[in-house]
Amino acid sequence: MEERVPVPPPHPARDITEHVGYRLKRAAAALRGAMDKVLREHGLTVPQYSCLELLDENPGLSNADLARGTFVTRQSANVVLRGLKEAGLITRPATADHGRALPVHLTPAGHERLHAARAAVYAVEERMIHAIPGRRLTALLADLDAMAEALGE
Repeated sequence: MEERVPVPPPHPARDITEHVGYRLKRAAAALRGAMDKVLREHGLTVPQYSCLELLDENPGLSNADLARGTFVTRQSANVVLRGLKEAGLITRPATADHGRALPVHLTPAGHERLHAARAAVYAVEERMIHAIPGRRLTALLADLDAMAEALGE
C-alpha cells in the first residue's frame, strides 16, 4: 500500500473547525436558520424573500436573472416564482413580448409582504453584525468580497 503524503493546510489550523471555509459555512448556516425562522412567520422562504428583494430593486427581471441573484438554478428559481405567483405576490406573463425572457414584477401584495418581512430579516442581520465591532464591518465586507473574487465569483 502506498504511503500518503500529508497535504499541508492553507493556514495553521489544529482541526477542520479552524479553517476559513468551515467558519464561513457555519456563519452562513446560522444566518440561514435565523432567516428561515423569521420568514416562516411571513409565509416566505429565504429564496422567495431574496426574489422579492431583487424584484423590488430591479422590476422586470427574468427567471435567469433571479436565479443568478439568489444563487439557485433556473429550475429552482422557476419553482420559487411559481409559489410567489400562486400566493399573488408577483406577476409574470404567460408569453414574452419579445425574446424568451418573461419579466417578473411585484404585485401590491408582494410589496406589502416584502416590507413586513424585510423588517424581520434586517433585525436578524442587525443581531449578527452587532457581534463584531462596528469599526470592523467595512473591512469584513471587503474581505468577503475579496475572497469571492479570488474564487472567480
